[in-house]
Amino acid sequence: MRIFHHILRLAATAATSLVVAASSAPAQEGTRAATTRDVPTTYWPATPTSTTQPPRLAIPSARGLPARRIPKQLAVVGSTAHSIPHVAHVKTHRLILQVNTNDPAAMNLALNNATNVTQHYSRLGEKVSIEVVTFGPGLHMVRNDTSPVKDRIEEMALSTPEVSFKACGNTQEKMHKAENKEIPIIPQAKVVESGVVRVMELQEKGWSYMKP
Repeated sequence: MRIFHHILRLAATAATSLVVAASSAPAQEGTRAATTRDVPTTYWPATPTSTTQPPRLAIPSARGLPARRIPKQLAVVGSTAHSIPHVAHVKTHRLILQVNTNDPAAMNLALNNATNVTQHYSRLGEKVSIEVVTFGPGLHMVRNDTSPVKDRIEEMALSTPEVSFKACGNTQEKMHKAENKEIPIIPQAKVVESGVVRVMELQEKGWSYMKP
């Protein structure tokens, strides 16, 4: 009889334990579910699924780098000051020599001046252009039949091509009417319509002017 009562107590204790375990199970499940929902994830973000927008790479900018790590070449990118070689500009000097008198000394002086100027700039390695313009009585300087310096002009045409000669067409026409004959001009000279106009036009273009 005593043994029977002991078995009944064990059975009642076991039944009570089963009831308590069954009632606490839902609470534990709810706690685990709440814990899973409330705690934020700390893993890497999901990889984008779009194929049209590739992920951007995080490339550090030059500004963010220490100054000592930026290559020196970056300092001159876009600068033309050191990329274009310096080209020296060679100026061309231009001179007008006017001859309007039938004086052999004045004619020779003009030729001397032309020779000295060309030699001067030749030593300096600079360019020069000289134009001897004759009109009025000075046309005799380039007349083939009356020029006292014809031989010298012929020599200069070969040795000093920087010097050219112009003959006034108006003066040539007046001499033609006055002498009633053709007025021949040396082949080294070129006839222009007006000697005075020629001098004016060259000066307007920046030529220097001198009358020997």
